[in-house]
Amino acid sequence: MPLPLPEVRRARGAVAAMFLTNGALLANLLPRYPEIKGELGLANSTYGLVLAAFPAGAILAGLGAGALIRRVGSAPLAVAGTILTAIGLCAASWAPVAGLLALALLVAGACDAITDVAQNAHGLRVQRRYGRSIINSFHAVWSIGAVLGGSMAALAIALDVPLRVHLGVSGALFAVISLVALRFALPGKDPENSAGGADVGTSTAVPDGTGATDDTAATDAAGAPPSAALRPRRGRTVPLLAALIVIAIGGTLVEDAGNSWATLYLARDLGAPAAIAATGYIALVGAQFVGRLAGDSLVDRFGQRTVARAGGLIIAVGMATALAFPTVPGTIIGFALAGLGSATLVPAAMQEADDLPGLRHGTGLTVVSWLMRLGFLASPPLVGLVADAAGLRYGLLVVPIAGALVIALAGVLSGRRAARETEPENASAGL
Repeated sequence: MPLPLPEVRRARGAVAAMFLTNGALLANLLPRYPEIKGELGLANSTYGLVLAAFPAGAILAGLGAGALIRRVGSAPLAVAGTILTAIGLCAASWAPVAGLLALALLVAGACDAITDVAQNAHGLRVQRRYGRSIINSFHAVWSIGAVLGGSMAALAIALDVPLRVHLGVSGALFAVISLVALRFALPGKDPENSAGGADVGTSTAVPDGTGATDDTAATDAAGAPPSAALRPRRGRTVPLLAALIVIAIGGTLVEDAGNSWATLYLARDLGAPAAIAATGYIALVGAQFVGRLAGDSLVDRFGQRTVARAGGLIIAVGMATALAFPTVPGTIIGFALAGLGSATLVPAAMQEADDLPGLRHGTGLTVVSWLMRLGFLASPPLVGLVADAAGLRYGLLVVPIAGALVIALAGVLSGRRAARETEPENASAGL
């Protein structure tokens, strides 16, 4: 396979920069949530409802991304969304009351969702020019961005940098990076049949920052999707789709526990210093990044079903142990294990949904990617209500419960495949 043209390699770097900024922006705010909570005097239940505004905005705006991509183009839309997300998050730091904080997070969540879909769409444009799957590398870069953003926040806390100054500087920095990236993106608008998603028979995108995408171009001799050909499914499509949605939501519940509650639990309940408390979220996202790097080879070797069950077991046992014997080091390790176990769950659910018999290509993927956001929407108020009634330690039981659900439902995923679906002859240049 020949090397991609220089402009295509530059475009790959541009997309990676978009994913980096998307991961880093919100991560700069997350470890400072307890500070905002304390300044506004929010109860746990109110705090949880306010945090739910971010995924609510994402749900409200997500379906409009495709039309905007067709009108504006994926790369310009991703950059515009990045800038608007930065403004929304900065506005959150200035909010004097819970209602205005929720409004700022709602706007930021809506812009983040549009950015998410747009950067995935442009990544798929670049992938088609490469002729092989590279989309997983972008999601790994998103994790790097999240770790970078969380680390920046921890440093700002340690140096006692005011919240508004911190978010203003970080927002401006990543907005500039995204504008520079736009210069090297693929020119022109997206093809009409790939705006917001992939062409039929090429590849499919998982919007996020919250998951990965898989190349589904390969088919067997009869033209059927590979997983359907190698593992015939029995039963009705709707129950299978429902199980895949629960698996995807399980992955989002784990991620949201780190986003919304790790820093607060470590700081308030376990008495960790603010800078140390921020490492709970960093540990989860960092371990998730490691899991994503290793995920493809593990799935090829053991199959989606085994990897997901192992991930669910790691989540359940790791976090349950951390909650049963609460210490600062043990809890940080627990969040790291939860991140590691959840790394492949959303990509696995997306791939299987896209291959479900009885559904047109892309239909199951769209349903799962849409409904899995319910995990981000429902988790903060649910954990907050339980925390107010019994303590945050009990609210975080949502994490091992999610792991147990994954173990129970992983049977709907593919077993080990006889051979890899694609075997590229040569690896192209890296990022």
